[in-house]
Amino acid sequence: MLDQKLIRENPSSVEENLSLRGKVFNISHIHELTVKKKEIDIEISNLQSESKKLSKLIGQEISKSLNNNSQEINELKNKGNKYRTRISEFEEEKRILDNNLYKEILSLPNFPSKDAPIGEDENNNVVIKTWGDPLKKGNLKSHWEIGERLNLFDSTKSTKISKSRFITLIGNGAKLERALINFMLDIHTKNGYLELIPPALVNSESLQGSGQLPKFSKESFNCSNDDLWLSPTAEVPLTAFHKNEIIDFKLLPIKYVAYSPCFRREAGSYGRDTKGLIRLHQFNKVELYWFCDPCKSLEAHKSITSDAESILKKLNLPYRLVDICTGDLGFSSSRTFDLEVWLPSSNSYREISSCSNCLDFQARRSSIRTKTNKKNQYIHTLNGSGLAIGRTMAAILENGQQTDGSVKLPDALVPYFGSNFIKTT
Repeated sequence: MLDQKLIRENPSSVEENLSLRGKVFNISHIHELTVKKKEIDIEISNLQSESKKLSKLIGQEISKSLNNNSQEINELKNKGNKYRTRISEFEEEKRILDNNLYKEILSLPNFPSKDAPIGEDENNNVVIKTWGDPLKKGNLKSHWEIGERLNLFDSTKSTKISKSRFITLIGNGAKLERALINFMLDIHTKNGYLELIPPALVNSESLQGSGQLPKFSKESFNCSNDDLWLSPTAEVPLTAFHKNEIIDFKLLPIKYVAYSPCFRREAGSYGRDTKGLIRLHQFNKVELYWFCDPCKSLEAHKSITSDAESILKKLNLPYRLVDICTGDLGFSSSRTFDLEVWLPSSNSYREISSCSNCLDFQARRSSIRTKTNKKNQYIHTLNGSGLAIGRTMAAILENGQQTDGSVKLPDALVPYFGSNFIKTT
């Protein structure tokens, strides 16, 4: 959430920063609401001050008078009642205004970082580096062809259970998923992350705090009878884990890693990646999340990205690191580095992790602060997949495919899976 004071005092700067996202933002209405709120705050403060002075005067008159119901005292009391009535009216007006203003500001995205590449869409993203040797051969199979041949998963039967874009993992497919989850959690916990398994159902306030609501309501599954939603990413419950708290500065940075199932409607993506593991309504993910000192979030962003990269390196999966341009940034992000893994069947890199620095945007929405120099300030939050399990499995199947139809597993994964190859049974 953006700072109300900044919107009130410098609306042109706010519009200029938001316009870096590649579209025009007119916040004149929101600016008017912030000004009106300030005016009401001043009115309430003035009336409260006058009321306090009057109460003191009434007390002095009563102490001097032998008649507590004298005309002069009654007139002062009537005046005091009018103050209280007026204050009550202004407070009700402020309550309604606060509610409207909060809803309006919730719809505004985060400011793009001045360091992010300027651009309108994904075509303007900047490749920072590549790692590994991409597999490029003829007659390469897609991961879904490999999975079907090795009987690792079944999407057709899954439609009988739910609908399209769900998948059932079978045998070695389920075993590989479990091996990947444990492998990633072990690596990250050894690297200083505290493991959490948060609830898969989250309330609306939690989704608002991380930035999924109100903008992305159509992309999430809602249990309307209970004000609960299936979590689209562990980023949501991890943000809410410290909602309305003041975190001891000495504890920062707090680094969490969480395995969780994720649920997304993938609204607007139909016709894309309809086969395989790339774009499902339900998938598993290991999420990295930081609460950090506002002065150190730029360094933390590099660190969390490096932690996600380390998984790809240990699995020997070729990838590239991409700096996301201002027009392609996520709603809550100020700057994002994407990790894109190589998928040989499509001869292309595909996103497997987005590592984002949200600055104080989520902390402001969730009221998460720390205290420095006896002053409370909003902390900075960062998140990144470490990694998306299904997409990692797809990359392993495609990059490890052998001419005999088997799949060679990365050496680092063998202790978790129990063998070097997945073969037909």
